[in-house]
Amino acid sequence: MERREEEQEMMSPKEEEKSVEEEEEIQRLHDDDKEDEEEERQNKEGGDGEEDEGKEKTEKESKARCGDKKCIPGILYLGHIPPRLRPKHLRNMLSAYGEIGRIFLQPEDRQVRRKKQKQGVRRCDFTEGWVEFRDKRIAKKVAASLHNTPMGSRKRQRHYADLWSIKYLHRFQWSHLNERLVYEQTVLNQRLRTEVSQVKKESNFYLDNVEKSARMERVKKRKERAGEPVEEKNWDFTQRRTEEEIQMKKRKKKELEKSRLLQEKSQSNVSLLAKIFNSSQS
Repeated sequence: MERREEEQEMMSPKEEEKSVEEEEEIQRLHDDDKEDEEEERQNKEGGDGEEDEGKEKTEKESKARCGDKKCIPGILYLGHIPPRLRPKHLRNMLSAYGEIGRIFLQPEDRQVRRKKQKQGVRRCDFTEGWVEFRDKRIAKKVAASLHNTPMGSRKRQRHYADLWSIKYLHRFQWSHLNERLVYEQTVLNQRLRTEVSQVKKESNFYLDNVEKSARMERVKKRKERAGEPVEEKNWDFTQRRTEEEIQMKKRKKKELEKSRLLQEKSQSNVSLLAKIFNSSQS
């Protein structure tokens, strides 16, 4: 104990800082291991207990790559994909930081693509993306270090002016992304079915009216040949008045009211004068 105290007294402030940093790094690794154990335990509890041969192979491969450490994949979300950036370019850019698994980039909406095609632009750009790293520790470090930094390291590179918009998705798995894509596809198919049914209804209504008008025209011609009277239907309907007509009607009503008041006032004055002069004569 005395030797340790003497060694601690002899340590310089730089060595003390290094020792503190090493202890923090060890504590962080222990915390990550605990999180990985919890995730594995939850996955085992949530499953049915039966694993396929393919999953066993992937686990063995991941263990062989990572060694003694537990290698759990981590997924990053990319909120901004610059124009002309393809999955192969993204893989080349991020593979320098660690081993990358699957990549998915969400293409633009069809309406936006049609507008671009009308303007003469044929390329298909992407709006957002997901990248899977083989090790989630590397994914966390990449998200923390690259967020809000330039994509290119040199000014002459194409995407130098664009910034990374990366976020690590905690407890997110690739199956969740597949579920979302399946849901979006089902919603799109449902919308297409409703639009097709609406168009069919409109077309059937139009064809029925065309057949009805042709039938009525044949009946009318037959009656004319036979000399029978033909009744022509008149469509009686009242059209809504315009704003000018409404204002004109209000002005006329006010003028009529004023003229009626003036007339009543003049009659009252005449009757008063008649009473006065009749009383003086008597």
